[in-house]
Amino acid sequence: MPLSVDAACVPLRVHYVAAEPANLLATPGTLAAIGFGAAAALTDDPRWLRLPLRPLGAEAMVEVWRIDATVEHGRTGAVRYAAGGGWLFGAIELDEAAQGGLEQAAEAAYRALAAFQVSRAEQHVLRVWNYFGAINRGAGDDERYKRFCAGRARGMGAGFAGGYPAATAIGVQDAPQRLQIYWLAAAAAGTRVENPRQTSAWRYPRHYGPSPPTFARGMRLPGGAGLAISGTAAIVGHASQSAGDLDAQLAETFANLGALLDAAGVAGGFDARSPLKVYLRDPAQAARVAAFLDARLPAAVPRLLLAGDVCRAELAVEIDGWRLMSG
Repeated sequence: MPLSVDAACVPLRVHYVAAEPANLLATPGTLAAIGFGAAAALTDDPRWLRLPLRPLGAEAMVEVWRIDATVEHGRTGAVRYAAGGGWLFGAIELDEAAQGGLEQAAEAAYRALAAFQVSRAEQHVLRVWNYFGAINRGAGDDERYKRFCAGRARGMGAGFAGGYPAATAIGVQDAPQRLQIYWLAAAAAGTRVENPRQTSAWRYPRHYGPSPPTFARGMRLPGGAGLAISGTAAIVGHASQSAGDLDAQLAETFANLGALLDAAGVAGGFDARSPLKVYLRDPAQAARVAAFLDARLPAAVPRLLLAGDVCRAELAVEIDGWRLMSG
C-alpha cells in the first residue's frame, strides 16, 4: 500500500547551467541533473542522466532540479531515483534488443515505474519524458511511435487510473536502440490541464494508432509550485498544421502554449522561471528557430535547442518546459 504523507512539497526549481556534473551533484538539494549529447559526462550517481540529444547552442548546458531539502538517492531494480522535500526524480534505461523490441521495452519500463511508485511516499506521477531512436520509422501501425504507445499503455495498466501525467516523447537522432524515460513524482497530487484548442491525446481517433497517446497536455504542480508543460507542437484538434512551414508551425505552437497557460490559470506568460526545451528535427534550422524565440520570448526565459524528431513526421518542432513559481 502507498505510504500516507501529509507534508506539503517544498518549492521546486529548475535551471539550465553550464557546470560539471560532479559540482552540481555535490551541491546540497540537487534532486536531478540531466546532460545532453555525446560529450556530456558519465557518472554512476542515480541523480545524473545523460540524454543523447545533440545540443544546438554554443554552450553545453545541464538541466538541474533543486529543492531546499535533504535528498536521498539509490536504485531499486531497473529504477534509479532521488527523493526529498515531497518530490521524486526517477529514471529507467532499457536496451530494446534485450527486451525484444521497443514495444516490449516500453511495457517493461512502465510496469517497473508503476511497481516502484506504489512503494513510495511520492506516489503521484506528474510528468514523464520518453526518448528513443527512429521514432517515425515504420509504416501504419508499425511506426515506432505507435508501437511505443501500445507498450506504454499496457505497462501503465491500472497504475494511472486516476489520470495520465504530462509527458514528452521525442526521437533521438543517430542513437543506439535504447529507451530512456525519466519522471517527476510528488507526495501530493497535481491537477491535469487540457488545452481547449486540442483534442485530449487519449481521445485521438484510431488513425493515430491502436493505442492513443496517454498523457495530459500539462500538469499544475502541487502546492502552487507551477505548471509542467507537455511536449507541444502545431496540432489543432487532433490534426497537424502547416506541414513544411517551420515559421507557421512555431507560431501555432506558441498559440497552443498560450492557450495552455490560460487554461491553467497561469498569468504573465513566460519569464526567468520558465525554462523551455525546443526539439528541432532539422539542426540546420537552429539559427532560424533561435531568432523566432528571441522575437517571441523575453530575454530572461531560459531555452535549450536540441536535435530531436517529433512523434509526427510532418512536424518540425516541439516545445516543452516549465512555468514555475519559484526561481
